Amino acid sequence: MTCNSFRGTGITNFLQHGGDIETAARITGHASTRTTQLYDRRNDIVNQGEIERTRF
Repeated sequence: MTCNSFRGTGITNFLQHGGDIETAARITGHASTRTTQLYDRRNDIVNQGEIERTRF
């Protein structure tokens, strides 16, 4: 666990619950929204259907 992992979790959670990237950048003190977007992990979330397709 690092500070960046907590930051990524917080930003992702904020965006999942309706926050916008500009506000997230302002909250985190980023000068650019491009930096904030690096912490946005919404596309990294795996859903149950994807897991169930895995066969062993």
